[in-house]
Amino acid sequence: MSESEPAEPAADSDPLEVAVEPAPETAPPPAAPAASVLRHRWPARVTHWANALLLLGMIGSGLQIYGAFPRFGLRGAPPLGPNPFDGYRFPVAVRLGGWLAGGLDWHFALAWPFVVTGLFYLGFLIVSGEWKSLLFRPSDLPKAWAMQLYYLRLKKEHPPQGKHNALQKAAYSFIFVLGVLSTATGFAIYKPVQLAWLTALFGGYERARYWHFLAVWLFVGFTLLHVVLVFVVDPASLRAMITGCYRGRFPSHD
Repeated sequence: MSESEPAEPAADSDPLEVAVEPAPETAPPPAAPAASVLRHRWPARVTHWANALLLLGMIGSGLQIYGAFPRFGLRGAPPLGPNPFDGYRFPVAVRLGGWLAGGLDWHFALAWPFVVTGLFYLGFLIVSGEWKSLLFRPSDLPKAWAMQLYYLRLKKEHPPQGKHNALQKAAYSFIFVLGVLSTATGFAIYKPVQLAWLTALFGGYERARYWHFLAVWLFVGFTLLHVVLVFVVDPASLRAMITGCYRGRFPSHD
């Protein structure tokens, strides 16, 4: 074959075949961010933070009062119940008031605003109807068990929930009862003569004092667990309790 003659195509090639390069893969569009919705109205937010600060001060002043006689029961008599802090005086850093009279002054000064804000929040729940989303009912028991399995990592998928899951409802219902208990026992040891019937209801002055002290540590335990779960499970709920608006992965209404 001479150099001027064109080369014949190979026998196994298709003259109609056109090389097509595959289209480059494109990344899926980013998911739209969740819409911000109103989760907590201002009465709930104001009373939440007010009671948190008031409770902190009342615990500090209560520990100052406890230090004046750090045990339960009459002097020389057996203790009324288990108390890991029997005879223990808490560090100055966690006490408020400096001495017994100062602790009493702080405790009484903070107790009344605590009661007022609690009653205001209760009234808000009743008027707005939001108590329905907080009240724990017997039908919530299976849901609470499923949520507990999820928290213990024995269940992979998060159980469906409304504004609050069943365990949160149980905790909030319990903390309401605990608030009533701490207030009632507080009045029982504040006015043991004028409110003798109330003091007797709790088994006398010393037992009312014991139940009041126990309520303090239940409040402390609830608060610590509450804060941990907020940061671990749903950090967006912290912003919602400050601004009222929620942009997270859980519903804001039942």
